[in-house]
Amino acid sequence: MSVPYETAAYDPAESPESPEEHLARLLGRALNSFELPDEALRRLDCALAHDSSLHSAHHSAGLHRETYRHTWLLTDGCAITLWELVHNTAPDSQPAHEIYADEEELRAATARLPLPPESPDFELPVLAQLPPAPAPRHAYAPDDSADHARRLLRRAENADRPDTETVALLTTACAHQITQAFGRPGRTGRAAVGISLYEHAFLLRDGSELSLWEVEHTATPDGRHMCEVYGTEDAARAAMERRAARRP
Repeated sequence: MSVPYETAAYDPAESPESPEEHLARLLGRALNSFELPDEALRRLDCALAHDSSLHSAHHSAGLHRETYRHTWLLTDGCAITLWELVHNTAPDSQPAHEIYADEEELRAATARLPLPPESPDFELPVLAQLPPAPAPRHAYAPDDSADHARRLLRRAENADRPDTETVALLTTACAHQITQAFGRPGRTGRAAVGISLYEHAFLLRDGSELSLWEVEHTATPDGRHMCEVYGTEDAARAAMERRAARRP
């Protein structure tokens, strides 16, 4: 007797899990987690987000087998997938969990299961692919990036600095990169006035990117350095033009 398809998926966690918690739960129930490559586990330490989906299922004659795809998004924009095989073909009929880093190894393990030869008639593939993660524009390195964003905004002296919504998003920053951006030449009022533009690019925990644009200049009455921060490059360049045209 076939088991209804809806029963194929195991129960989700009662509350959303972090990528680290999900990996720990997956490894804790797998019988062969010790076989996973150390390099894959090391890279998963910097995972930003994860997604799980049912890949295929087979239910017949009291036996069942499901395969799940677990995918993690990393800070470098790459993704790592682990394949989980769940079945009740052991003598005690208790569900067994196995995990594989390679899809070919998953197929080999599936072929060893004592399932009826007519299994293709019962195969229920699920096409649930993750959308490809966009490649980050920057080479990020994990750092105390949320604190960097906080300190950058704290020293900004312009009244039109980024709003509270942007500030809230930056509390989830997990990596960042600072790049000096050279735009249109400034029309300086005097040779001593210096103006620089920097992009502070942040990678957020959901894999998205957000940039703050810092204008650092000495176009002040006493020639001191002043920091202004803007949410867009256009706004920052417009501020550069204004400061360059100003004569202290």
